[in-house]
Amino acid sequence: MFETLSDRLTAVFSSLRSKGRLSDADIDATTREIRIALLEADVALPVVKAFVAQIKERARGAEVSQALNPAQQVVKIVNDELIEILGGETRRLRFAKTPPTVIMLAGLQGAGKTTLAGKLARWLREQGHTPMLVAADLQRPNAVQQLQVVGERAQVAVYAPEPGSGVGDPIAVARRSLDEARRLQHDIVIIDTAGRLGIDQEMMQQAADIRDAVRPDEVLFVVDAMIGQDAVTTAQAFMEGVGFDGVVLTKLDGDARGGAALSVRHITGKPIMFASTGEKLEDFDAFHPDRMASRILDMGDILTLIEQAQKTFDEEQAAKMAGKLTSGQDFTLEDFLEQMMMVQKMGPIKNLLGMMPGMGQMRDQINSIDDRDLDRIAAIIRSMTPAERQDPKIINGSRRARIAAGSGVTVTAVSNLVTRFFEAQKMMKRMAGGMGIPGMPGGRGKAAKAAKKAKKGRRVSGDPRKAALERSGAAESQPEPKPGGLLGNLGGKLPPGVELPPGFDPSKFKLPGQN
Repeated sequence: MFETLSDRLTAVFSSLRSKGRLSDADIDATTREIRIALLEADVALPVVKAFVAQIKERARGAEVSQALNPAQQVVKIVNDELIEILGGETRRLRFAKTPPTVIMLAGLQGAGKTTLAGKLARWLREQGHTPMLVAADLQRPNAVQQLQVVGERAQVAVYAPEPGSGVGDPIAVARRSLDEARRLQHDIVIIDTAGRLGIDQEMMQQAADIRDAVRPDEVLFVVDAMIGQDAVTTAQAFMEGVGFDGVVLTKLDGDARGGAALSVRHITGKPIMFASTGEKLEDFDAFHPDRMASRILDMGDILTLIEQAQKTFDEEQAAKMAGKLTSGQDFTLEDFLEQMMMVQKMGPIKNLLGMMPGMGQMRDQINSIDDRDLDRIAAIIRSMTPAERQDPKIINGSRRARIAAGSGVTVTAVSNLVTRFFEAQKMMKRMAGGMGIPGMPGGRGKAAKAAKKAKKGRRVSGDPRKAALERSGAAESQPEPKPGGLLGNLGGKLPPGVELPPGFDPSKFKLPGQN
């Protein structure tokens, strides 16, 4: 979505990094490029003006002029302002003190409200809630049936007493849904209302009537991130006609320029609360302004990557695998297949790599990655016997031919996989052994070897004459033992004129604090 904007801003900042100081001319040139980048991304003009003015003001202030690295400071300013324009902090849902919490969805037809209702319901179910979807879109043909299918996929209940397609009263359905939710003990009600082809006054009034009938705790305006400047016009019309508490962006995985996301929040003053990034029900999450700003500036989104990994990876399995690696046990093809399946559950590899910092410069290579390659690898491993997965060294020519036939690939593909696996296995063993680095767990570095050699002591020659010479040389090289106690602290000698009492042993005398 933000590829064009990200590329332009990255180019602007790369030209700044070579400068030790920033002049007014540098700041003007930089803000001009930022302005062009935002306009090309279809950001609304009032938003661009406010954004650039704020950057220019801060860039000419003390935080840049006194900074050790002015270019990095400008990047930080742009990042801060992007976070601010996207909403500042993550806005959470407000829940009713007395269930059910009522969430009403509104927006233009085609924005993806019905699918988003299922995504939101699934997301809430994973948070431990028991949501219920309400089919209050009775105008669009088959809208009720679509919501029922989506609800079944999301594994949530759907309240649909009317057939729809022009039949039924949506206001009455919305009102009755609250009693149904209380009866069945659903703590959240999500009402899917009818969409509009444009700013239709009659349909706008219907949405306002539904709002008055159910008194929702949250009214979410669903906007298609691909419609550009029209998103701002529509958002303003809904704000005046119905009112809403937050914005949900859909189709963020599209190829549009993404200016709507940067414009709607600034124009309406309402926060972006959720973002839909794909067609699957799981392609949905809370909107984090700081993470989105980081991705726009090609600084990655490590926090989201970690959260996805925590959701996907089983802690017990991860601990078992970590223990296996650190103990130096063999990493088998069975382990490799298990880890690969877990990674696939996190989502497309392209999306995961896109969350890594600096990946914007490798976008063409990332886009060429095909997730079907992982499926082919899985097919090859699954075509092996348990013994072959445990010990790939037994895979000879005839076995490779059988595996290739079973997985539908060439013998060369099987050979390449086995070869690459052996290389990975060696690396795992080196990591388990500390890679020869002193202090690493299981390390066998120079320090460890030296300590082992010192413990053994010097080897004595088999020739008796040489052995005697070596022993005498070692004895001569040993430093004389220093006297302990009082004489040890006085350098082994008493000061002139000092005599000790008869029978006093100075070696047994210790100063306070000595053992």
